[in-house]
Amino acid sequence: MKKSVYGICGMCTVRCPMMSVVEDGNLLTIHGNPHAGGIKGSLCARGAAGMALVNDDERPQFPMIRTGERGEGKWRRATWDEALTYVAEKLSKIKAEYGAKSILLSDRGGPFREIYRAFLRGLGTPNYCNHDSACARNVQHAALSVFGFGRKTVSYDLKNAKHVVLQTRNIFEAINVKEVNDLLDAKATGCKITCIDVRASVTAAKADNFFLIRPGTDYAFNLAVIHELVTKGLYDKEFVEKWFHDFETLATFIAPYTPAWAEAETGVPAASIEKLAVQLSEAAPSVIWHPGWMTARYSDSFYMSRTAYIINALLGAIGAKGGLPLANGPGDVGKKGIKDLMAIYPKPEEQRVDGAGWMQERSHFEAGPGLVNLAYEAIATGKPYPIKAYIAHRHDPLMAFPDPKDVKSLWEKLDLLVAVTFSWSDTAWHADVVLPLSPYLERESTIATKKGGNPFFFVRKRTVEPRFDTKAEWEIYCGLAKKMGLDKLAFDSIEDIWKYQLDGTGYTIEDFEKTGMVTLGAGALCREPDEKTFKTPSGKIEMVCAKLEKDGVPSLAPYVSPERPPEGKFRITFGRCGVHTQGHTVNNPLLNSQMSENLVWINAAVAEKLGIADGQYVEVATANYSGRIKAFVTPFIHPEAVFMVHGFGHTLPVESRARGKGVADNELMTQGIRKWDKGGGAVAMQEHFVEIRTAS
Repeated sequence: MKKSVYGICGMCTVRCPMMSVVEDGNLLTIHGNPHAGGIKGSLCARGAAGMALVNDDERPQFPMIRTGERGEGKWRRATWDEALTYVAEKLSKIKAEYGAKSILLSDRGGPFREIYRAFLRGLGTPNYCNHDSACARNVQHAALSVFGFGRKTVSYDLKNAKHVVLQTRNIFEAINVKEVNDLLDAKATGCKITCIDVRASVTAAKADNFFLIRPGTDYAFNLAVIHELVTKGLYDKEFVEKWFHDFETLATFIAPYTPAWAEAETGVPAASIEKLAVQLSEAAPSVIWHPGWMTARYSDSFYMSRTAYIINALLGAIGAKGGLPLANGPGDVGKKGIKDLMAIYPKPEEQRVDGAGWMQERSHFEAGPGLVNLAYEAIATGKPYPIKAYIAHRHDPLMAFPDPKDVKSLWEKLDLLVAVTFSWSDTAWHADVVLPLSPYLERESTIATKKGGNPFFFVRKRTVEPRFDTKAEWEIYCGLAKKMGLDKLAFDSIEDIWKYQLDGTGYTIEDFEKTGMVTLGAGALCREPDEKTFKTPSGKIEMVCAKLEKDGVPSLAPYVSPERPPEGKFRITFGRCGVHTQGHTVNNPLLNSQMSENLVWINAAVAEKLGIADGQYVEVATANYSGRIKAFVTPFIHPEAVFMVHGFGHTLPVESRARGKGVADNELMTQGIRKWDKGGGAVAMQEHFVEIRTAS
């Protein structure tokens, strides 16, 4: 008999609501959840390839313990009891010798973290990190510095927007299905789209305004827009009067940054910047200037995001329909939130090893997930204290961060490296223990909350039984908890966890049966800010952030022109495509058949000078690395830059489809993890230059 099973896609970090059709235990089809608003029953190409992930034999199939040197690829198969015992004993020994704080875990973030974060608290370590220093940490810290709240306190009302600016947000390739559908619906009713990029992406192709900007000059562009809004009186005067704390400080600061000045820096005509400012003013407050998603790019990307938030605020978009509404949680609609698994254990009293939230020059960084790149620094130096055990949960830092050889060197003093993963990765291959995670269609997860206009609880249920000897997160960490005496976290079933989480909410797991979600009630789509909205010292939007200033980081930083490429070299830039999610889908049978290798984009005029033809193999090189890749010759990329889709250049023998295809952009960023944005903390991965030459 056929039945529908509701879950959450796990092919990228968006985690769209989905529905599977199963017959007699066999998976037939997967779709977007038709009950989820904005999804329209659809998934992206990556989501549609979830079945190929389940059916792929080239993924970890059972627990493994290393027998050779790290990265040598020599393993022995272990039972789950043996593998969990091995990890538990190693962790216990390290804890006894160095203290619980010497244990670190990093992940890809997302809504299903509670079980292992509770495990870390039970051990007594404060050192949980996510991947965000290679993604959106600059955005988070920018929001905190302006509003006093984090980036997810506001949402994006794309469906009702009248003008959307996409800057380092390639929305039609780094796909969030609901956001794409909402923006296309808005475009159909007249919404303008502006794209600012170093190349003509799919997003640029759908834009009304496309600005091909010189790499590294986004901050200059934003300053010029602010200059126009302020000096021409195009801002929302009533909103600014009510909610800005130090508007005059901003007005004085931006005086030199005219559109004419910005033209010389960015290459965008002054008249175009002036016209954009007028268009935004006419559409206000239904304007979204997206502050960015993956902003680990330049040394001033924090200020790009910060000025994006300031522009939104100047236009009165905070809390506005078609702008950046304040997201509703359960309490905003009169409901009780789910019971926090992390509350089982007290918050550790130790300070974080990366210094986030307490160390000099790092106290302005949010302590929550910290900055894992700085935790690696502590592994190497032993300061402020040693890190001896590292669990990489669904996280491949050797692909996510620059110069994997350099990152490995930072890990040399680790006594234990554990990879919890559903696919092979460079990090898993380098680990001491591989604990295979069941793919998302073969595992259930904890209940989570989605904030927004109409907040809801959602759950991922297991669609089919695991093909191999793999386990869900809760099985792995509850298993470790049992072996380490953390009895309060040693749940015997996912049903017991769900029951714990829903205690006091008035709901049971049966309430999720019909749609996979529990809608908590319609909240106000747009709530006017009030005296409790902004969590700054003044209770208003602040141009000058005391936390930044205390750490010697200017809130309104003078613009510094980015270095131009040396003669014969190009700035390496990278990004996403609509088919792959970084490196972990490149070996997926279905997605690999759609795109098996990446290309290097190069400006047509530059290519002609170098004698490079479209489709020709070229060599991309630095002093320490070179790779062979096909050229994509186009006029639609800035001549100072080359571009590659991230995630290719795999070398592992266990990935037959991906091995040897394309080039890994992060290999071209020598010691790049050591270059990071002092304002936002993210790694500055596009501050590197490469050579391009013809290859045989």
